[in-house]
Amino acid sequence: MRFHVVSLPHTNVTKAFANCAYTAKVHYFCNMMTSLGHEVFLYAGTETEANVTELITCLSEEERLDFLDGKHYVHASFDNTLPAWQMFNNTAIDQIKKRIQKKDFICLIGGTTQEPIAKAFPEHMSVEFGIGYGGTFAKYRVFESNAWRHSIYAMHTNPTTVDGNFYDAVIPGYLDPEMFPFQPDKEDYYLYIGRMIPRKGVDIASQVCEKLGARLIMAGPGDYIPKYGEYIGPVDPETRAKLFGGAIATFVPTLYIEPFGNVHVESMMCGTPVITTDWGVFTETVENGFNGYRCNTFAEFVRAAEDVKNLSPKKIADNAYSKYSLDMVRWKYDKYFRRLLDLWDDGWYQL
Repeated sequence: MRFHVVSLPHTNVTKAFANCAYTAKVHYFCNMMTSLGHEVFLYAGTETEANVTELITCLSEEERLDFLDGKHYVHASFDNTLPAWQMFNNTAIDQIKKRIQKKDFICLIGGTTQEPIAKAFPEHMSVEFGIGYGGTFAKYRVFESNAWRHSIYAMHTNPTTVDGNFYDAVIPGYLDPEMFPFQPDKEDYYLYIGRMIPRKGVDIASQVCEKLGARLIMAGPGDYIPKYGEYIGPVDPETRAKLFGGAIATFVPTLYIEPFGNVHVESMMCGTPVITTDWGVFTETVENGFNGYRCNTFAEFVRAAEDVKNLSPKKIADNAYSKYSLDMVRWKYDKYFRRLLDLWDDGWYQL
């Protein structure tokens, strides 16, 4: 199979931009498809560490930095009326035209901001291959969780009348275990890693640790800093993994419906339990008393922060590897795209 994978104008597809969940998804997706012998054409910035057949640059580094205008890349705008987005999308369209063949797939990660690319190729299948956002448009979609799939269905259609789509799918997020190695020995601190905004639940982490008199390390981009806890700013991938590995537990108490939340799976991959809210993806990934706890009250969060000390780091890491490692998830994607290939033949009736 052949894949034309379009990234984002505000990042390069390297580990240095791993804090952007969608860029990380592009990176790993390319590696997975290449590892299965498929051809992968990546339309992105000036450099990549992904394993691809060819990198096609759609925006110069100078143009990328101008677009960000001094902001952290996680705060970039998803608005295809902006000049940088228009330049990126138009270049991707022109370059795809030079390379595309009949049964090739166009793989998009920017939601409606990349819809012009799909419209430029009406005879080809455009697939949104990692939906953790609200602005979807494609006929073929892969969601990060069942919770988010159903949220999107209900968001765009009256929930009492919506029908499912056999050619949508749910494939969970995925990680490179080499970036998040198992660490059995824990230190005396709790961790919060993520955007420093109230909706990510950082206040809950701060208040629980203050109640317990426990050390809390907070890391990530943003300027909302609770009074209790040690804020160390954004961290590089190596520091991120070390922080996960050494923590007693990672707080991921997202207040909104979390589509997936890479942070909690990164933590579990390192053998560190998670403390989360009780909705969204967590209902599918967090088993109370095994790899963490889902909580609904302050008392439950406080109790969970103590009870996680009794969980098995090795079992947590093994379970995360079996469900979210590139080695495992690549086969789910391979099966999904082969299902789509049947549409060139008998489709639903293909035996």
